[in-house]
Amino acid sequence: MKNLIKLYFIWCAFNWAGAQQNPTIEVQINKNTHFQTIHNFAASDAWAAQFTGVWPNEKKQQMAEWLFSLDSNTDGSPRGIGLSAWRFNIGAGSTAQGEESGIKDPWRRAEGFLQDNGNYDWQKQAGQRWFLQAAKELGVDQFIAFVNSPPIQLTRNNKAHSDDGLAANLSQDKYVDYANFLARVLRHFKDSLAIDFDYISPFNEPQWEWKGGQEGSPWNNDELANATRVIDSVFNRYKIDSKIEITEAGQIDYLTGEKEKHLNRSNQIASFFGPENPNYLGNLKSLAPKIAAHSYFTTWDISKLKKERERIAEKLVEYPSLEYWMSEYCILENNEEIKGKGRDFGMPTALYVARLIHADLTIANASAWHWWLAMSPYDFKDGLIYIDKETSDGDLYGSKLLWALGNYSRFIRPGAKRVSVTYDAYNTEENLKDGVLLSAYKNTDDSLVLVVVNQKDAVTDIKLNVALPPNTKMERYVTSESYNLSKMPNVQFGKGKFQVMGKSLTTFVFNKAD
Repeated sequence: MKNLIKLYFIWCAFNWAGAQQNPTIEVQINKNTHFQTIHNFAASDAWAAQFTGVWPNEKKQQMAEWLFSLDSNTDGSPRGIGLSAWRFNIGAGSTAQGEESGIKDPWRRAEGFLQDNGNYDWQKQAGQRWFLQAAKELGVDQFIAFVNSPPIQLTRNNKAHSDDGLAANLSQDKYVDYANFLARVLRHFKDSLAIDFDYISPFNEPQWEWKGGQEGSPWNNDELANATRVIDSVFNRYKIDSKIEITEAGQIDYLTGEKEKHLNRSNQIASFFGPENPNYLGNLKSLAPKIAAHSYFTTWDISKLKKERERIAEKLVEYPSLEYWMSEYCILENNEEIKGKGRDFGMPTALYVARLIHADLTIANASAWHWWLAMSPYDFKDGLIYIDKETSDGDLYGSKLLWALGNYSRFIRPGAKRVSVTYDAYNTEENLKDGVLLSAYKNTDDSLVLVVVNQKDAVTDIKLNVALPPNTKMERYVTSESYNLSKMPNVQFGKGKFQVMGKSLTTFVFNKAD
C-alpha cells in the first residue's frame, strides 16, 4: 500500500508539473480497422539454458518467472513479461566432442539426443528441458523447435559446422535420416513430455557459411527445398502435426530480393512460394504458410530500417497467403547510435530495440516477434537476463530491455489484431529516429492495448481519440530508468490528455470497468 501511495503522489506531481508546457500528440485509433494477427512474443533457450536449467532451484525459478509469468505483485505490477512462445534448440551433439568439435566456447556447443550407436538418449539437454517445462507450467502454450546444425552423426564432416561454407553440411542421401531424426524428437516430446511443438525450424540462417564458432550449417535454396520436401514426406508418413517453418533468413532482405553475393540463398519468398519456381514449396502439407527472418543489420540508418520493412509488407501483398514472423534479433551491428559489444542494463538499448519492435510490427506487419538469447553470459547486448558464466551456480541480472519487451509481450496476447493508429508524423523517418512511436492492438477479450515509445527526453502529452464505452477503465504500465513495467494508479478513461515520461515505454490497457 505504501508503494501504491508513493506512486500516486509521484504521478500527481508529474502530471501537475508538465500540464501546461508539454508537446501534445493527437492520436486517432480506429479499433475496427484491423491489420495482422499477433501470434506471440518469444525468446530462445540457446545456449545458456543448458547450464542455468541445472542451477539452484530458486535462481532458475526467478529467471522463469521473469520470462513467463502472467502474475502480478501486490501493487499490480507484472512479475514477469509473459512471453507467449518459447524457442527450444535441438542440439547437434557438439558437446560430446569437446575441443575437437572445432567450437572453442563450451557455451556455444550443444548436447544431442542422437548417439553414435544410433540410439537416442532422452536425458540429454536437461537444463533446456527444465525451462521448456517451466514455460508450460507458467502458461506458455506455443513452442518452436529450431535446429542450427543436423546431428554430427549425419553431417558430411561429422562436425556441427561446415568445412568450406559452400553447401549444406548434409549430403542428399542423408535427408531422410535427418527428417526421421526430427520426427523422432518431435514425437518423443509430444508423447512423453506433453510438449507439442507447433513449429520446427530445420534451417537456421542458411545464408552464412558457418565454418565454426557455434553449431550451424549453410543451405543453398535448392538444397533447402529438396530437404524440405523430404521432411514433409516423412512428417506425413508419421502423422507429425508440427509445421515446418522457413526460412529463418539471416537478414530480412534475403527474403525480398536477390543478393549478388548469395544469389542461390536469396529472394526466398519468390523462390519457395512462387508456383513457377523450381524450388516451389507452397503445396506441401507440413509447411507453415509463413516466412521467417531475422532483423540483423537492417536497423540503421533509419531509411534502411523503414525501406527494408516496407519491402516485406509489399511482398505480403503480393503473396497474401503468407504471414511474416521476425524470429530472431539481438544487437550485432555497430553504428553511430549503438554498438553490440558491452552489456547495457539501462534504457538506451531498450529504446533502440523498442523502435525496432515498433517498425517490425507496424511497417513489416510481423505477426510474431522473437528475441535471441533469453539468458546471456556475454559482455554483449544479446540478453534479456544476464548471468555469470558459471555452469552450476551464479548470479542473475535483469535488464531494462527485459521489461521493455514486456510492454508488448505481457499485454498483447495471442490472437490480438493490430488496429489503425494515425497521428502527425506517423512512421516518418524523422519520427522513427527520435520521436514518439505509437501502436495499438485489440485482444480477443476486446481489451485495447496502446504502446507508446517516447524516445524524447521531454514529457509528452497524448490526446487520445477513440470510441470506447463510457465506463472504460484505463491501466498504465511504465518502463523507464526509474520503473520496470510498473503499474501506475488506475484512472477512468475520459476525454483529455495522458502523459508519457521522457525516455520511456508506456503501455495503456483499456478495459470495461468491473
